[in-house]
Amino acid sequence: MGEAERRSGVDQGGSVLVLMPAAVLVFLVLGALAVDSAAVFLAQRQLANAASAAANDAATQAVDLDLFYAGGSVRLVPGDAQRVAVATVRRLGLDHLSEVRPVVTVRGDVVEVTVTARAHQIFAPAVPGGADTVAVAATAVAQGRRD
Repeated sequence: MGEAERRSGVDQGGSVLVLMPAAVLVFLVLGALAVDSAAVFLAQRQLANAASAAANDAATQAVDLDLFYAGGSVRLVPGDAQRVAVATVRRLGLDHLSEVRPVVTVRGDVVEVTVTARAHQIFAPAVPGGADTVAVAATAVAQGRRD
């Protein structure tokens, strides 16, 4: 028995045991937040990779060949760039995300691809008022040029 316990006459043995369920609950909540944050971050990185691949594919496959062979200048065909970018995003298998939408903008020899989607959270839906999904987006720019 410690000096303080002898003076007060109160036995405080087992008081830590009362705090353990609260500590375990705090660690579970922090773990759930970490898992949901990691899932959203992974989705954002996958969208960034998809946007980059789509922009690069559009910049290389949507070149106006008639203009290029006639004068050596590079200009992208907007319709072709749109078709190539959308096909690339679909091919990359982002099926685990919902509402995947690529938006393609072409200005001369520059193509910009923005991909938006909704990432599913794992533990947040279990919390009342928690969102099932989170909006994520990524943008990439590529330039078609003659090397």
